[in-house]
Amino acid sequence: MIGDWKRVLVLAPHTDDGEFGCGGTMKRLTEAGVEVHYVAFSIATKSLPPGFPPDTLAREVREATAVLGIPEAHLTVHDFEVRTFPEHRQEILESLIALGEELQPDAVFQPCLQDLHQDHQVIAAEGLRAFKRTTVLGYEIPWNNLEFKYQWYTRLEERHIAAKVESTSKYASQQHRRYADPDYIWSLAKMHGTNVGRPYAEVFQVYRVFA
Repeated sequence: MIGDWKRVLVLAPHTDDGEFGCGGTMKRLTEAGVEVHYVAFSIATKSLPPGFPPDTLAREVREATAVLGIPEAHLTVHDFEVRTFPEHRQEILESLIALGEELQPDAVFQPCLQDLHQDHQVIAAEGLRAFKRTTVLGYEIPWNNLEFKYQWYTRLEERHIAAKVESTSKYASQQHRRYADPDYIWSLAKMHGTNVGRPYAEVFQVYRVFA
């Protein structure tokens, strides 16, 4: 399936969500010549630790996605205020519909519907509305997911997870978070890989598949 994709879209409610959710998969895709577009909807200025300038995450996401092989021309960063996405639901939907018409992606990666974060929930719901005729996969954010169905495994190699770890390390402003620990990222990828007899893997919920 992945071998047939030409263009893929990753939806990240906040900068770094895409890297944590599917960073290894993005690296595998760009390595295979797939055109990956990344859209972040918030630079979460209000959530920055003291001492970091307001545009910190806008800079960090450029560095992080570059590690994964995504050119800056394929990166879009919006500035919706963190934790206010429900108030901007229609605006977000319209931007997604316009994006779909422009890019016509073969697949969309987004948060899952069971994600507890209100901003993630909006992107998940509106992504499904906007991309009704596109393959849609929900990525795993374990610390936000009350439940998650392991329906799609992307098999990955050591170099893909190494790139994911390097990518997330570019977020200097987020290194205080426990889930940014490289050991956690490696362990999660190894666990998922072991479950399906592969060295490493990332997992996704399947919402819609066009084959």
